[in-house]
Formats: sequence, C-alpha cells, structure tokens
Amino acid sequence: MNRSEAFDPPEYFNWTPDPTLVQQYHHTITQDANRRALIEALDRDRLLELYRRLVRARLIDQALNRWVRQGVIAKAWLSTGEEAVTTGPVYALDARTDYALPVIRNHSASADLGLPLADLFRTYLGAADGPSHGRDLHLGAFAHRTVSPISSTGAMVPVALGMAMAMQIQQRPGVMLTWVGDGSTKSGPTHEGFNFAAVRKVPAVFIIQNNQVALGTRLDQTHLAPDFADWPEAYGMAGASFDGNHVLDAWAATALAVERCRRGEGPVMLVANTFRMGGHATHDEREARATLPAESFAAWGKRDPVGLYEEYLKGRGIGEGERGRAEGVVRDAVEEAVALALASRSAAHSRGGVLERVYAP
Repeated sequence: MNRSEAFDPPEYFNWTPDPTLVQQYHHTITQDANRRALIEALDRDRLLELYRRLVRARLIDQALNRWVRQGVIAKAWLSTGEEAVTTGPVYALDARTDYALPVIRNHSASADLGLPLADLFRTYLGAADGPSHGRDLHLGAFAHRTVSPISSTGAMVPVALGMAMAMQIQQRPGVMLTWVGDGSTKSGPTHEGFNFAAVRKVPAVFIIQNNQVALGTRLDQTHLAPDFADWPEAYGMAGASFDGNHVLDAWAATALAVERCRRGEGPVMLVANTFRMGGHATHDEREARATLPAESFAAWGKRDPVGLYEEYLKGRGIGEGERGRAEGVVRDAVEEAVALALASRSAAHSRGGVLERVYAP
C-alpha cells in the first residue's frame, strides 16, 4: 500500500520486504495442517477482501492520527502494527450469529462487522448522530454485533462470558470473541472470567493480544514467562498460539476455534504475540520510544502485517495493480466517511436528549 511519511511509523514508511521474513511468513502457513488447508482454500475474492479490511484498519488509524494533529480530537488509541490481530479473527466470525467485544485498540472490528465507517468516526467526535449518541467515544454498536469496550482493564472477559452463557441457555448458535491485552491479564475479572468460562464450557474465543507493553510498562516487568503459551492449559481450555502479525494465521486459528465452540466443546484461548508501533495513545508516542528499545521497533517494523501480506498475495498471483485498485476503493470510502463525520459535529445535542437511553428505554 502507499506509505505516508506523516502518519506511518518511520520503520513502515521506508519498509522493504526482508526475504527471510517473507519466507518465514510462508513457512508459518505450513506448520499446522488444519490451518494450511483453510488458507489454501481461500479464493481470490476472499484474499482481496481480507486485504481490503487490513488496509482499512491502517487507514482508519491514519485518519484518526490526522485529526489529532489538526486539533479535531485530543488523542486516539491506534492499532498500527497490530491490525492483523483484529482483522483476521473477525473475518472468521459469522456476522449473522456471532459477536465481537473489542477493546480500545480493536476499533476496526466494528467496521468489519458492518458498522458504517462514518459512524465509527462520529463516535470519536462525540456526534449526536453517532452510535453512542455523543455519550462515549468507546466504539460499538449492538445492531452490528459489536459491544462497546469498558475502560476498566479485563472487564470485557466477564461480559463475553455472560453473553456466551446467554447464547448457551437459549440454545442459539452464536460465538463471542474478545481480546485481552497483556496488561489486562493481571486483572481479577480476567482470571475469574476465564475460569468460569472453562467450567461452563461457553462458546467464547479469548485472544490474549500480547503487544509487549501495558500503557508504559514493559511485559518483562510484569510477566516472568516469555509469553502466554501455557495459559490455556492452566485454565483447562483448548488453546493455541498464532502469529499476531500474520493475518492468515490469525484468521485460520480463529476459524478453527470458532468451529470448536459451535460444536459445544467449550471456550478457546488463543495467544497472539505482536507489537505496538507507537504509544498507548497518540499523546505518548515519545514515551513509547523511550520505554521500549529501538531494536524492538526495528525488528517488529520489518514485520509490518500489511507489507508481509502483500508479499504473500504476490505469490498467489494478485499483483500490485489489483491491490492498488482495492486500496483505492478503501481510501475513497475512508475519506468519504471522514467528511460525513465532520459534517455531523454540528449535530445538536438537545437538552432533553441528554437523558434519552439513560432513565428511559
């Protein structure tokens, strides 16, 4: 995709494919026979749809970052470098029956499940005609099968558990999907939710999104093990790891987990190692570069999930021209949505409207 010197991390702006990492990307697909079969069965249209969603996640971040620099909003929580951990798993859901419960860095999940892009941006603006009616910038829309995140860390695990139990009791086919940051794994609600989910064998997929840092605290300051690979067994859940910068591995691992849930075999915990190519939010980019070593940014910067997927698509016969046209469609859609959302800023918040959906249905 076209790179932006203004909004891409420097490691991405000058990105060129590392032959060793490209080879490793292909090798990852061969490591699990079930995942490999799913990936190799993807046709051209589905591969391109996954590409459009991955690019859209990157462009949403760039649009939000632009608003911060223009003073339109004060800050934004970006997913740059981690897009595959959201895009791949959500693509494995059935938008007719399943729900995603994103946390603040998974905002593209709502767009992937059908929320209009303009409504995504309206939420960040606090516009009265947005999904939250101007009350909260936490993005979600129940009508589009996404649940707005809760600021308290780890709190989405018990929410996913409760929704999955409801599906189970009502004998409905839905599966719940949520993410847990490496920092949130240290919270009480997370542990309690994991334990109860396993005991009740609910249809839920929990993704531990290990991006190496919680706010400004490095993983090695809070977690003695190298990662979370042994956690599923500790809770009595089925589990697996996937490459958090590999959108196909993320999709296939989640698709298999969702199938297991549909068979009534209980929850699945997936572990994804990835890296946050910036600050906790746009206000602390400099702090992030001081918190984590430059070598980490350099190494993970070579593993840009968009760039590596593009290299894979080349091998599947999807060239630069076809990818460029797909990117152009997404760019136009994002820019149109930005313009529509900005036009909504002046939408009036009526005095009586403040109490709507608070004290009355």
